[in-house]
Amino acid sequence: MDRPSIHEFVGGDEAFLAFTTAFHARCLTDPVLEHPFSHPGNPDHVERLAEYWAEVFGGPPTYSERHGGHSAMLEIHARQGAEEDLGERFVAAFLGAADDAGFPHDPEFRETLASYIAWAIGDVLAVSPTDAAVEPGLAMPRWGWNGPA
Repeated sequence: MDRPSIHEFVGGDEAFLAFTTAFHARCLTDPVLEHPFSHPGNPDHVERLAEYWAEVFGGPPTYSERHGGHSAMLEIHARQGAEEDLGERFVAAFLGAADDAGFPHDPEFRETLASYIAWAIGDVLAVSPTDAAVEPGLAMPRWGWNGPA
């Protein structure tokens, strides 16, 4: 039986915006994540992140078309010298935000979210060292029920 994309399963762009809003709020309450999330940056950060995650999980290519795709996202996070426990905190905020946004409690879906965010953190942390370089033109990751597509 064919399942809808993750994007469709959770309710589309509006659901991803609610999710990202909840994620951002959680980050602002965390003593490590708060620092990068509270500093002035792009005023559309939450919306852009929602577009990014929506695209990753099978939604329209809005982030790629408007903001440059995966390499552009990595470049935003590159050379930041992330703290050691950032990854664990990020996972907790991500999965907690799924609850806050009312995402389904389907075990396969939750495992898909967890596997994606573990991969994504590794991808971002790889460009965290102050001398890191981001490869231009990287393909946008796409994540489905069986992991990376």
